[in-house]
Amino acid sequence: MKPTLSSLAFLLGAGVAVAACGSRVTWEMQQDTSHILASITGLSGPEAVRYDPDQDVYFITNFNGQAAGDSNGFITRALPNGTVDSLHFMMGTAEAPLHGPRGMFIVGDTLWVADADGVHGFDRRTGAQLHFVDFRAHSPGFLNDITQGPDGAIYVTDTGRSRVYRLSGSTPTIAIEDSAIANPNGIAWDQANTRFLLASWNPANSIHAWDGASGVTPIGVMGPGRNDGIELVGDRLLIASQTDSSIHVLHDEVQSLYIHTPGRPADIGLDTQRWRVAVPYIALNRVDIWAVPRP
Repeated sequence: MKPTLSSLAFLLGAGVAVAACGSRVTWEMQQDTSHILASITGLSGPEAVRYDPDQDVYFITNFNGQAAGDSNGFITRALPNGTVDSLHFMMGTAEAPLHGPRGMFIVGDTLWVADADGVHGFDRRTGAQLHFVDFRAHSPGFLNDITQGPDGAIYVTDTGRSRVYRLSGSTPTIAIEDSAIANPNGIAWDQANTRFLLASWNPANSIHAWDGASGVTPIGVMGPGRNDGIELVGDRLLIASQTDSSIHVLHDEVQSLYIHTPGRPADIGLDTQRWRVAVPYIALNRVDIWAVPRP
């Protein structure tokens, strides 16, 4: 399919925008649609973005209809300039169909992907499905986002059950189930502070720190709620909020609006080579890309 911009237009237009705008972007400014560097279009309900720095590509999960039960979800591979390299790069199998893929995380050569009934593992180079771990014994509510913990295990949020699962090998267990984490959506491991960060969907809550055991602490001021994906940029946390269609920044326990987005942002991805944030919108069928300051 054709990219949003032709290669020449991107080099002459968006490339200039990166040089002119990206080089002087600051945390003090507020960005909007005039600061978009590129867009990835032709998608079908994109929910999450994960950057692969080794291959320099973006993986994008697509609901392609319902988030559960329709067996037609897929994962797109795109280039940083907005070109779709392979629309249906990863798909499920007859035995383990991909319904509504959500958050992703790369461990070695495996891209782990949350889905309706469990977690899929794909070869990030070939797109082949390697694993499927069934979570249905736990009656999950809405498996959502993934990260890797310091113990090497995979941690998966369940927004519908106010849970986080721990996956080591082929057996998922409930690591925490607590109303205090208020329907966790996004999750990230904060290496500098040796803690997990959880973004709450519940409108009355914002971001929580979790020690990986039982300790949960709210941090920062209460944001607008309905938080989705989160990404750490140095000591700042980017937070996608669907309440006010924006990307917020949490720094020194103060949360402030940073990017006005044209739609409700879902699970954002961070390009750590160019220092850009890729923002998917399920309803708009596209991903927009903005520059962020280099940490």
